[in-house]
Amino acid sequence: MPELGRAALVATLGLALYALVAGAIAASKGRRRLALSAQNALIAAFGATLVASLVLVAALIRHDFSFVYAAAHTSRELPTGYTISAFWGGQEGSLLLWLLILTGYATAVLLVNRRSARDLVAWVTPVLAAVTVFFAFLLVAVATPFATQAAPADGNGLNPSLQNPYMMAHPPLLYLGFVGLTVPFAFALGALLARRTDERWIVATRRWTLLAWTALGVGQLLGSHWAYEEVGWGGYYAWDPVENAALMPWLAATAFLHSVMIQEKRGMLRVWNHLLVLLAFSLSLFGTFLTRSGIVSSIHSFTESSIGPWFLAFICLVVLGSLALVFARLPILRSKTKLESLASREATFLYNNLLLVALTLTILWGVAYPILHEAVVGESRIVGPSYYNFFLRIFGLPLLLLMGIAPLVAWRRASLRSLGLTFARPAAFALLVGAVLLALGAGSSIPGLIAYTFSAFVLAAIALEFARGTRARRALSGGSWPGAFSALIARNRRRYGGYVVHAAIVLLAIGIAGSSAYDTVSERRL
Repeated sequence: MPELGRAALVATLGLALYALVAGAIAASKGRRRLALSAQNALIAAFGATLVASLVLVAALIRHDFSFVYAAAHTSRELPTGYTISAFWGGQEGSLLLWLLILTGYATAVLLVNRRSARDLVAWVTPVLAAVTVFFAFLLVAVATPFATQAAPADGNGLNPSLQNPYMMAHPPLLYLGFVGLTVPFAFALGALLARRTDERWIVATRRWTLLAWTALGVGQLLGSHWAYEEVGWGGYYAWDPVENAALMPWLAATAFLHSVMIQEKRGMLRVWNHLLVLLAFSLSLFGTFLTRSGIVSSIHSFTESSIGPWFLAFICLVVLGSLALVFARLPILRSKTKLESLASREATFLYNNLLLVALTLTILWGVAYPILHEAVVGESRIVGPSYYNFFLRIFGLPLLLLMGIAPLVAWRRASLRSLGLTFARPAAFALLVGAVLLALGAGSSIPGLIAYTFSAFVLAAIALEFARGTRARRALSGGSWPGAFSALIARNRRRYGGYVVHAAIVLLAIGIAGSSAYDTVSERRL
């Protein structure tokens, strides 16, 4: 059994290497048959990785403790569900899960796009293959899950903190998000390599990016519930370094999902969008590096291992290589369309992007500073929650307000009259809510009061937009109010789906404000 697993991983590495070399040659020389061969090799790599994964799962379920990994992370008393979740409970298994999801994404992307965007996919293939080669190499040469030993009578069991229902879904969802960011990264680099300046790569990756963004968000929510139950943080977020490492790529992906709308509509921000994709993917690798290097103290991190330097080298290669390619393509990436007004939808989306990136970089500095300080000075430093909470208020509150403003402002240029007609009633409602909360004593936390007031504004703006759209749809086609509402959403799913997401984030912001701005601490002698 372990020999089959090792052979499958070696096959994955060989197939990915072939896809990388053959794909690069085919794309540069325009050889379609060779390109198809490279794509088929990458698809076959998924099959080989699936075989390796099934071998490990079988060893876990059968309690085959001759596998070092099975003995280290399972025991005979462990329930079957947690036994299966031990697949990602250790470093080697989690890397194998990463590789499985990566090759699965590559297979799905190639099958969906290989006919509709041949010249672009020709370059996407070697990029996806290069990332696959890295992870397959780690599993073959550095951290194999198929090491064997003389079988003990029983295993060590799974870490008790991981024996929680949330942990059966939290890590796979995060990996689905982390690895999913490889897809827009591959298409962005593929477009640069193919010298494509149109929006084809954005159209091809929108749904994949949304999938990764959603998985990251849901994974973090499940993780926060796990932390509340198991770790006893007294809240849902503690600004733990590895927690932050999952939040940062989500924020960068959020910025990208907004800025691509400007490129689609106005042909602007082409360079910016490539940089955002690079940032999101690099941060996903950085988070994996933090977890596996042992350089930060976190309940999420594995013990120090030899994998950390490999990840650091790969991150440097990705960042420097991608930046060099973007710089080389600057002459063809520059947009001829200019921002016409600071009061326009594209301008408000740009404000959104700047705030999101500022928040991301602030968190990145908070995570990196203790590491750099200890490496240079030799003394440990801790960046506490007060640092993050301060900048969350600085950047987060304007972001909250923009969620109600940006989607409703006109493209190109908005007049004062149109702004007044659109936002007068939401603003009045928000001021009323703020006044009532102030009278009820919410003024004890000014940031909390502002958050509640801004939330009321956004929810009112969204509700009015749904009401206007439903009224217009009913006037146009007749019928019932529910029918008009359903037709409105069916014909504008992207637009109104965005409103629903904004409303959900506002509700989350209300919960955060209530649990953090108005918390109380008391000490009692027992």
